[in-house]
Amino acid sequence: MIQIATKEDFPILIEIWERSVRATHDFLPEAEINELKPLILNEYFQHVLLHKYTQDNQIIGFIGTSPDNIEMLFIEPNFRGQGIGKALTLFVIEKLNIQKVDVNEQNPQAVGFYQKLNFEVISRSELDGQGKAYPLLHLKHSAKF
Repeated sequence: MIQIATKEDFPILIEIWERSVRATHDFLPEAEINELKPLILNEYFQHVLLHKYTQDNQIIGFIGTSPDNIEMLFIEPNFRGQGIGKALTLFVIEKLNIQKVDVNEQNPQAVGFYQKLNFEVISRSELDGQGKAYPLLHLKHSAKF
């Protein structure tokens, strides 16, 4: 079930974020994960619209969006590959008309995931949003399904 996440969900969401990052972002050093965690919790969560995916009353994934971009998508590692990320992504495409996402180039699983959902690379940046040397691929959804 997909619902809007509230501030009360933030402690669970940040733990999902951390476990998911550790499972998928092997290019990030431990120090950077520790540096990002409070930023995600105290700043980024405040500035995006968050939707959570629950199963058996347990949050197992979430997506955060700005008015025109998927800003974050994280799934509990044990639940990856079960269609949760796809359901959340299609939800924001269909309900919120979100068409863009930025993905770390060093995260080939995420790049492949979005390409399977008909996102195409439209440009590339050498630096991430924090100005660090983690290149970003900028993708846009193509309407062909």
